[in-house]
Amino acid sequence: MNHVQRFGCRWVFLFSFGLCAATVPVRGQTNAVAATVHPLATEAAMNAFARGGNAVDAAVAAGLTLGVVDSFNSGIGGGCFILIRLANGQVVAIDGREAAPTAASRDMFIRDGDAVPALSQTGPLAAGVPGELAAFDEAVRRYGRLKLADLLLPAAKIGEDGFKLDDAYLERLRAVTDELAKFPEARSILLQSDGQPWPVGHNFVQHDLASTYRSIAEQGIDWFYRGPFAAKTAGWMQANGGLLMEKDFADYEFKTREAVRTTYRGYEVIGFPPPSSGGVHVAQILNILENFNLKAMGPNSADFVQVVGEAMKVAFADRAWWLGDPDFAKVPRGLVDKEYARQLARRIEMDHVIDVPDHGVPPAATIDVFGGHTTHFTAADAEGNWVAITATINTTYGSKVFVPGTGVVLNNEMDDFSAQPGKPNFFGLVGNEANAVAPGKRPLSSMSPTIVLKDGKPVFSAGAAGGPTIISQTLLAVIDFIDFGMSPEQALAQPRFHHQWRPDELRIEKGIGEPVLDELRRRGHKLKIVDSFGACQAIARSADGQFAGAHDPRIRGDADTR
Repeated sequence: MNHVQRFGCRWVFLFSFGLCAATVPVRGQTNAVAATVHPLATEAAMNAFARGGNAVDAAVAAGLTLGVVDSFNSGIGGGCFILIRLANGQVVAIDGREAAPTAASRDMFIRDGDAVPALSQTGPLAAGVPGELAAFDEAVRRYGRLKLADLLLPAAKIGEDGFKLDDAYLERLRAVTDELAKFPEARSILLQSDGQPWPVGHNFVQHDLASTYRSIAEQGIDWFYRGPFAAKTAGWMQANGGLLMEKDFADYEFKTREAVRTTYRGYEVIGFPPPSSGGVHVAQILNILENFNLKAMGPNSADFVQVVGEAMKVAFADRAWWLGDPDFAKVPRGLVDKEYARQLARRIEMDHVIDVPDHGVPPAATIDVFGGHTTHFTAADAEGNWVAITATINTTYGSKVFVPGTGVVLNNEMDDFSAQPGKPNFFGLVGNEANAVAPGKRPLSSMSPTIVLKDGKPVFSAGAAGGPTIISQTLLAVIDFIDFGMSPEQALAQPRFHHQWRPDELRIEKGIGEPVLDELRRRGHKLKIVDSFGACQAIARSADGQFAGAHDPRIRGDADTR
């Protein structure tokens, strides 16, 4: 067994920025592989394998553990998308996205005619109904070998025994200390008596969260959705001006959806459908890029960045207009149509940026639509089960609301709606009526769990954290693997770039080099140069059966094979 650990990087599970040493690969003749953003979560996945579990069990074990050791990014107070490719070839997409409360309304965040960002980002109105636990339970019951309790109890023990806080964890905590201090429960859990974060090396114990995990293990998820947790949450909301009620929890249902599929240079690429925008737009951009010889351009060349960046731009313009919850909005299947992609490809110029004033109109836009029905971790086993999960509570510590006595922090996914169509959210994304707030509706997401097949067999999987850059990170990993033949560790080490249409700028890592940056400026790009961004995890399997797993070199993470 090979084992890799990296510490001391600045990172967030779904929203990640930072710099770390180069990724170290994990390779060998193996039966299983897992890659997550935290060593204890990867260890939990490998322990699930050791107890006879499959890749589904391992991935859920990792997710539940991350809710303890990486709670500022994900947890059972948030949501997830689970993409599974079973050994028999069946593909399953489980939607555990959060849902708006029954009492939610289109203009609930508007005051005096304008959206107030603080209302959708912090406090009682920011939280949607959590869906992660329901999705995890469904995945394990139907496709795993172990019981949910078998995966909850080891994570609960970590909560009881504690784990050592390092700079990576505390850097995220320090960034939101002032906001957390406004909420008594958050302050008592995360801060010292003087209001300051715990020091490096502090053994962080979470008795309430451990007790919650044990209660769910003993009584099932009804304890959460139809029992004490729902009641405690509703009571706090009623006392503090929130909207979540016990009925919202009781009515929550995971949804099984049809995966998005496309082909790219002889490979099949499988992604998550709406309310994820990731699967649609990874597929759409790949379809556009299939009309260009990227291999001849070479990785990290100005031509490569030009073509891929412009393809991102036109796709994100479509995202802003068309994407939303398919139970409420008509999301065109034509967005992943090959001929529509060729039309968009013809708009791209090599020597200058193009103007994209508005969205495109895919074929049968209002007729052929998707049916109604931010860390990433992934696992695979020798039988052929592959699992890619992206989970989130949105921004750091979500709404900052810890439900008293439970240790569970609630998400702030209501900010992923278009609080006021045309106005940007926390990540600068704009949306339209398709993503407006409505009771029971699920907000649009960029989460992009992706599995790639060759000759019908899975060979690569990737997903990322980082708001809208999730789409571009996942896209670039797939391109590096297919077009340039890179291993996961090589792919994740490449300089990144991202364009989301609005604001009209190309975010790009300075590691691309000054000659390329200068050439992109000459072509008319407005550059936002950053040290690094994102947090991507990836695994691959070669023709001879070797697994390779890699965590992002920009963060602390872990990948392991057995």
